[in-house]
Amino acid sequence: MRKILVALPLTMLLAAGMPLHAGETPAASNAAAALPVLKERSVVTHHTLTLDGRRLRYTATAGNLLIRNDKNQAIGSMFYVAYTEDDVKNSARRPLTFLFNGGPGSSSVWLHMGAFGPVRVETADARATPPAPYRIVPNRYSLLDRSDLVFIDAMGTGFSRLAGTGTPKDFYGTDADIASFGKFIKRYLSVNNRWNSPKFLLGESYGTTRAAGLVDWLQQHGIACNGVILQSSYLNAYVDFPGPPLSLDLPYELYLPTMAATAWYHDKLPHKPADLAVFLQQVRRFALGDYARALAQGDKLSPVETQAIAQQLHNDTGLPVKFLLEIRLRVTPGRFEKELLRGEDRVTGRLDSRFLGFDRDRVGERPGYDPSDAAISGAFTAAFNWYLRNDLDYQTSRTYLVTDYPVVGKHWNNGQRLDGQEWPLMDVAENLRDAMVKNPNLKVFSANGYFDFATPFFETEYDLDHMGLPAALRKNITYGYYESGHMIYLHLPALAAYRTDLARFYDSAAWQ
Repeated sequence: MRKILVALPLTMLLAAGMPLHAGETPAASNAAAALPVLKERSVVTHHTLTLDGRRLRYTATAGNLLIRNDKNQAIGSMFYVAYTEDDVKNSARRPLTFLFNGGPGSSSVWLHMGAFGPVRVETADARATPPAPYRIVPNRYSLLDRSDLVFIDAMGTGFSRLAGTGTPKDFYGTDADIASFGKFIKRYLSVNNRWNSPKFLLGESYGTTRAAGLVDWLQQHGIACNGVILQSSYLNAYVDFPGPPLSLDLPYELYLPTMAATAWYHDKLPHKPADLAVFLQQVRRFALGDYARALAQGDKLSPVETQAIAQQLHNDTGLPVKFLLEIRLRVTPGRFEKELLRGEDRVTGRLDSRFLGFDRDRVGERPGYDPSDAAISGAFTAAFNWYLRNDLDYQTSRTYLVTDYPVVGKHWNNGQRLDGQEWPLMDVAENLRDAMVKNPNLKVFSANGYFDFATPFFETEYDLDHMGLPAALRKNITYGYYESGHMIYLHLPALAAYRTDLARFYDSAAWQ
């Protein structure tokens, strides 16, 4: 769901001190010190879904698979829910998609119950969803007619837990996380005899970080994928905001089109264009043209040029010229979310700037919370817990962790090993380039919401345009843009368009 890369100082719960539940047994060795090991088990149910007039019979499997280290010791148990179509003559040719959200510290509830699972929870569009009871309805936007689906919960989320000799270091970091998902997929392919199926990865937010690294990891371990779907991408930490406000110009340039789109949506532009896409193309050119050249001059920019740039920023964002001059032409996302509706007692969302909220501090520099997050979290949490225990018949007294940012974030290592070197921040665009070069049939689809401040679409374009791909492989990357936010599926017209684009993508990538 979200891109969260800061460690939060809360105490980690000690799983070793928790009581054993049904199906759990102590680890075979060093049982006194080791964590419980949950046996692999699954619960199978059968259902139907009608998509585009066709009635599908499908099997739902909710279960867990063990992750082992190089010594074949269990170090973790990862939870998943899989959906496989029943009426398939040749399952070896049936595409198989592994889906996951991000965080780090988020389960895959959001993609599962909001986008592509066989059922979805109804939420209000661009406003807060009222409390329970929530409506869980058949999902006519599901991808189940194109592919079997496996939703995976990252370690520390859902029912995925450390086990045996496992430690946070085994899972909570860029490289460790990628390896754990790779081991899960290898195990799933073997248990379910799906080695010869066309394979796809679909990640959202930090899930795109995982997917870009994972497709390379899988290929290095003999598993070539057909396609990767990157929704709301976060690929290169070095082009975001890694340092003090004046240390790097590029992030201001890459966030500008999202600010312009948001001002357009809320009717705050002095001269609102009719066509959003055409307008944003103009903003892109300004961002990497006159704006970039102005910021590069720093304090040497003349007063006349400064005034001209401030006026153009006002035209593109609706922010007051005086404010833009006072902040040296550099608008951070948080400041924009607070300033756009200054005087109206409202702030815009971060994950989806179409959402508005009331903020406690009228004169603050940035919002005190994200209204788009608060608007839907309760609905997804309640709906999935009900669905899991009733429709999927997965009975347990264990707590399903929709998110656990404090614990996972506390231990997360943002670094990465790349080309034999240690890097303090991650850049998985290089992993994606490596996978595409070595597998020239690999297709990539980049899905982007115009109103997403967590992972702005122009930053994604910049990352993918700077991978150093040969010209012959650039055509393997295609894009989709939607009038929605980080969670594209919260706006049903956007979800419908997204599904149409993905159906086309699967048709092009599943069989070469």
